[in-house]
Amino acid sequence: MQIKSLDEYNAVYKQSVEQPEEFWAGIADHFLWRKKWDKVLSWDFKEPNIKWFEGAKLNITENCLDRHLEENGDKPAIIWEPNDPEKDTITLSYKILHEHVCRFANVLKKNGVKKGDRICIYMPMVPELAIAVLACARIGAVHSVIFGGFSARAIADRINDAECKLVITADGAYRGNKQIQLKDVIDDALIGCPTVKKVVVLTNTRTPISMIKGRDVWWEDELKLVGSECPAEEMDAEDMLFILYTSGSTGKPKGVVHTIGGYMVYTGYTFANAFNYQPGEVFFCTADIGWITGHSYIVYGPLSQGATSLMFEGIPTYPDASRFWQIVEKHKVNILYTAPTAIRSLMSFGTEPIKGHDLSSLRVLGSVGEPINEEAWHWYDEEIGKGNSPIVDTWWQTETGGLMISPIAYVTPTKPSYATLPLPGVQPVLVDEEGREILGNGVSGNLCMKFPWPGILRTTYGDHERCRQTYFSTYPNLYFTGDGCLRDEDGYYKITGRVDDVINVSGHRIGTAEVENAINMHTGVVESAVVGYPHDVKGQGIYAFVIYPNTHGDVELTKMDILKTVTRVIGAIAKPDKILFVTGLPKTRSGKIMRRILRKIAEGETTNLGDTTTLTDPAVVDEILAALQKV
Repeated sequence: MQIKSLDEYNAVYKQSVEQPEEFWAGIADHFLWRKKWDKVLSWDFKEPNIKWFEGAKLNITENCLDRHLEENGDKPAIIWEPNDPEKDTITLSYKILHEHVCRFANVLKKNGVKKGDRICIYMPMVPELAIAVLACARIGAVHSVIFGGFSARAIADRINDAECKLVITADGAYRGNKQIQLKDVIDDALIGCPTVKKVVVLTNTRTPISMIKGRDVWWEDELKLVGSECPAEEMDAEDMLFILYTSGSTGKPKGVVHTIGGYMVYTGYTFANAFNYQPGEVFFCTADIGWITGHSYIVYGPLSQGATSLMFEGIPTYPDASRFWQIVEKHKVNILYTAPTAIRSLMSFGTEPIKGHDLSSLRVLGSVGEPINEEAWHWYDEEIGKGNSPIVDTWWQTETGGLMISPIAYVTPTKPSYATLPLPGVQPVLVDEEGREILGNGVSGNLCMKFPWPGILRTTYGDHERCRQTYFSTYPNLYFTGDGCLRDEDGYYKITGRVDDVINVSGHRIGTAEVENAINMHTGVVESAVVGYPHDVKGQGIYAFVIYPNTHGDVELTKMDILKTVTRVIGAIAKPDKILFVTGLPKTRSGKIMRRILRKIAEGETTNLGDTTTLTDPAVVDEILAALQKV
């Protein structure tokens, strides 16, 4: 299954494009199926309607756990490194993880969970989070993991959209020197969530919390009441595995749906290949399981391949900026997969924190979440990889399920800030605004996919039309990624950034509409417009233009009030970095906000704003510039 040379890549890629069904059937043969498929693929991008491995029966946890028990039962499956370096590491072998998953799956069944029920998981980065995810999959329940940084309001929206029956949470979480009161947030969220019948609470921070009789139960108490035998539920390849909410161009959260068979095959294949994973190696993905990167490359991808996956509870700069390098040295990490934001943040501390740490175990470096800038690429290469570890700069999305355009370590020659070449089975095209394909090299356009891959999303939960509108309606018969892209003279791909109304902050996609809705909920705000602008650490920052006629004298306090409102509605992750109070917004005669102009102002390009004649009131631009001058 692993590609060993560039010639082999070229041959495999050619086969994967010319005979995609034979290619993916061959890959799928490496996995465990209770019943093989009747048909490899049926698809239609108009509807859209995509099915992989139709008729096949399996359980993904048998692929991630059971099949490794005989030969690798004692091998570490998950190594957990705590937030506080003084605390003990926890290592779970495949055998122990299997037992924990079965036991917790029985807890879910005892609390009324059945196949097809949706389960909300809002937990810290502790081993129990991975256990909870796998326990849902074991019994055929659909997990919806929500990142620990979201507010009660944002959680309630997601729980109600999926009509979750049960919530799994913890008393609290540690993040650097902060404690986050998770259970309190869940309690606030559940005031408006009628479908939730039970809440399972893990003891983690030993923070006092409220426990409601008949609804809330302790994780530890429930475990004592069940056994460790839990046969895996037989599932169909196209049954739902999970829902993961991602930002959209409207304020309503969008539940991306992934199904079992295709997602398993795709994450397993891309993990084994792109990172050139070798048996016994330690793979450290620094993401949170609340995001797709954690789903695919902490849990499902590595475990399906019998790998050792390292999970880290904390942040790269706590207790100091040497934390990642301590972990690499301590656990002899072979593959490090992190975000450009983390790299840029660590770069700002210089090389002092790296000194005295043995990073010689590192064989492959990876980058995820956003395009990595050249300066960060070189620093990562020279200071961390010492020039010996290829950088796998991966491009993919929540919707794609796994890596799409990426170097294959030790196979693809890399180029700073380029995602390089599509992985086998991935068929990218560049199109112009009209959707005409742009052929040849040395060109740029909007990045689309012209053929399905097994990890592609199947729908947006409860709203298939939204899935069609968002991804398949812009250009007929193509999946539109929302990204602009350049293909250089060598045919290498470089992502140039979002072309739709989404901002990529520290690798997390945040919809401008979602932030605007939150700002507009603040008393006194008439209207707002949000755009992204270049940010040294985050990649993109959020710049908000706000119409607020009656600020009460203290402008700074008003800004802080607005930030508080955004935090309350979405979470701190969506707080604008800059707020400018304006008297009006540049709009076309049809009422559409001209974000192009606001983006240029946010980027400081105030002398070249382009054509403003189509605006209802071109003078509004001068007023915005005057407001900027005052600041």
